[in-house]
Amino acid sequence: MKPTEILFYVLTAITLLSASFVVTARNPIHSVLALILTFFTLSGHYILLNAQFLAAVNIIVYAGAIMVLFLFVIMFLNLKKEDEESKTTITKLAAVVVGGVMLVVMVAVFRVSSMATYNPATYSEKVGLVENLGIVLYKDYLLPFELASVLLLVAMVGAVMLGKREPGDRHY
Repeated sequence: MKPTEILFYVLTAITLLSASFVVTARNPIHSVLALILTFFTLSGHYILLNAQFLAAVNIIVYAGAIMVLFLFVIMFLNLKKEDEESKTTITKLAAVVVGGVMLVVMVAVFRVSSMATYNPATYSEKVGLVENLGIVLYKDYLLPFELASVLLLVAMVGAVMLGKREPGDRHY
């Protein structure tokens, strides 16, 4: 086995273990920390796929900013065992049914999908770099990119308008 294959299998094992710990952890803070580890191992997979920019963005945005936000929200919620109401059997049964349906859909999708193979004749070492990402984003997907930016602008304006004080309101 090549070193990259060994690294791939190690990263995959750590990713699967930490992702399962995210779901099964009883303490929400431990769950968030396991999710951070999952994001770091996914960044390792991105690096193995020669997508360094995506790996850096994943670490900075998801493992950095969003996980800090999750930790603050969990700490401010003050989750306690005595406040948690027990789940009914109908809720547990619904969760099992939904999980089973998702498993069946995922297995069906993986059975009909095909995997691309490595072709040394068409391989380019520039795949996954920022230059190619920018070309694809601003050439092939310009309209969806601009629509997403307009949508974010409208959401920001809406948030400012909702948060704006009316004249005569008290300032706290």
